[in-house]
Amino acid sequence: MPQSFVSLHCHIIFSTKYRKPFLTAPVTPRLYEYIGGIVRNQIGCLIAAGGVADHIHLLVSFNKTMAVADAVRHIKSNSSGWIHDEFPKLDKFSWQKGYGAFAVSYSNLSRVRQYIAGQQEHHHVKTFKEEFLAFLKRHNMQYDERYIWD
Repeated sequence: MPQSFVSLHCHIIFSTKYRKPFLTAPVTPRLYEYIGGIVRNQIGCLIAAGGVADHIHLLVSFNKTMAVADAVRHIKSNSSGWIHDEFPKLDKFSWQKGYGAFAVSYSNLSRVRQYIAGQQEHHHVKTFKEEFLAFLKRHNMQYDERYIWD
């Protein structure tokens, strides 16, 4: 086959270091726009972004050349630098080292988009830790909780 075709959608989740509530209303809309630019320029397409003060969810459609680990590293390093430049009072801000990345079928994109849009309501009843552990269990991923959180 002379051409390559890719339909790879991923739900990416990561938190601020120690789950500190840095992602407040003045920061998040601009942060999601900035991350959208990062994704468009090198990774693919940002379908949805959302979260609460201590973590974010991204729904990303990948291009045919970008690996998930490279994409997340690129998003986190560039957005962290941007936050420090744009919000000098957030000099203690950083992302956690790890992340979760979960494959999403094309048929489930709208459901995941709705889930991301409902983060504010969702986190009235569930913490980030509970949510993230539920994702790991739902995707049958092996983990040792001692090494998940930083």
